[in-house]
Amino acid sequence: MFQQIIDRRLAGKNKSIGNRERFLRRHKEQIREAVKRAVDGRGIRDMAQGEDIHIPRRDIAEPVFGHGQGGKREMVHPGNQDYVRGDRIERPKGGGGGSGGGQASDSGEGEDDFVFHLTKEEFMQVFFDDLALPNLARTTLAETPEFKTHRAGFSSDGTPNNLHVVRSMRGAIGRRIALGSEARRELAELEAELGELQASPTGGHPAEIARLQAAIEVLRARIGRIPYLDPIDLRYRSRVRVPVPTAKAVMFCLMDVSGSMDESRKDLAKRFFILLYLFLTRHYERIDIVFIRHHTQAQEVDEQNFFHSTETGGTVVSSALVLMEEIARARYPTSEWNIYGAQASDGDNWHHDSGRCRELLANNILPLCRYFAYVQVAEEEQNLWDEYSALAADAKSFAIRKVTEASQIYPVFRELFKKEGATA
Repeated sequence: MFQQIIDRRLAGKNKSIGNRERFLRRHKEQIREAVKRAVDGRGIRDMAQGEDIHIPRRDIAEPVFGHGQGGKREMVHPGNQDYVRGDRIERPKGGGGGSGGGQASDSGEGEDDFVFHLTKEEFMQVFFDDLALPNLARTTLAETPEFKTHRAGFSSDGTPNNLHVVRSMRGAIGRRIALGSEARRELAELEAELGELQASPTGGHPAEIARLQAAIEVLRARIGRIPYLDPIDLRYRSRVRVPVPTAKAVMFCLMDVSGSMDESRKDLAKRFFILLYLFLTRHYERIDIVFIRHHTQAQEVDEQNFFHSTETGGTVVSSALVLMEEIARARYPTSEWNIYGAQASDGDNWHHDSGRCRELLANNILPLCRYFAYVQVAEEEQNLWDEYSALAADAKSFAIRKVTEASQIYPVFRELFKKEGATA
């Protein structure tokens, strides 16, 4: 059976989708590095945007095959004072032709001669590839928010399948009445006058009867020229696309910023928070993000300080949970907001504080949250992991996992939020 596949994706002016995809495959490493730098420097809310990729000239050079003239040739070089017939002309030194225009400057300027812009979809594609995201889930997370169409009255433009017959005929009747009412009134008067003349004993004056009959024919012709259905009468069902109404959500990001949390562990945590944010954008129209960092004390900070500031000293995780509860009760009532919590830590905590963390979660935090996830970015299990493991066995809205490298983030994320997929 013969099948023909037609690519109907829209290409921009003077652009080829096939060439663009080949270019992306060829320079995959440079693009991946650029996306990684963007992930490190961007905020979570700005993740789903495009990116400019700078590629050095040397990396986009194409092999060129030249055709020599071949055979024996005789040439006259004007102004030649160095060679006579039979001498061999040496090649230009440096292996290049001309005046050495292909040489790069020693200052290093002009390295990034080619700038390539990644679209939002292409950027998210590369970002998800680094997280080993399956194609189906990648499409689900990266696509734009859903919209529904709602009726918005009638319009004079539209497609034939949206034509509203009753509304169109109603307008046509009104138009015909408005345009022909005066002519019909005059016609009725002339017909009545003609009837009186014809009914008179004398039969009326023939010239007057002929005049009335001519006027009647003119009026009937004028009324007959009024179209039964005019294009201006047509009315089409109008529909508008509106976002799907959803509830509001707040995402609490809790992270240990003590000295044991190095940049690589913070990067793992950031990628997990990004996935959670993208997951929530698929279900909620408005999302607030609250960043809480902690060492021995917790504080609410902006995203820059959350991911890039470091502290020294010990760790008291309960301080972050207490602050989260205070903020949630003060600013995000559960009657209006869906609360999600995500905590990232290397597991290090003051020994006597881990039990209090379990009590705070069980009694204060989880009753407020739809879901709370704890991700440990270290392999070693400490007392905080033990306390959380015991709590996770009993609480359905609480789960914990370990992540030690980027490729593990999405499988862990999917496992954490598989319970929420059908209802969130």
